[in-house]
Amino acid sequence: MDDEKITITLTPDEALVLSDWFHRLQMTELGRVVDDPAVWVPVQRIAGTLDGTLTAVFAPDYVDRLAAARARLRTELGDPREI
Repeated sequence: MDDEKITITLTPDEALVLSDWFHRLQMTELGRVVDDPAVWVPVQRIAGTLDGTLTAVFAPDYVDRLAAARARLRTELGDPREI
């Protein structure tokens, strides 16, 4: 296996929504969601990177920022419903 790295680029909205999803995923019964423990290595690496770079997760208006990011992303998909 080579040591090549893969770079993933996300918008701030994508990063915020994905970070929240990773956090919620880690709070679930993981065996029902992830059937191979090897998956947790990249998931934890990505989640840790997001948590280390996103200042919005510590903002007092985090919930509002997350809702706005979700709404913008849904609009991109043509699904403007609110949570």
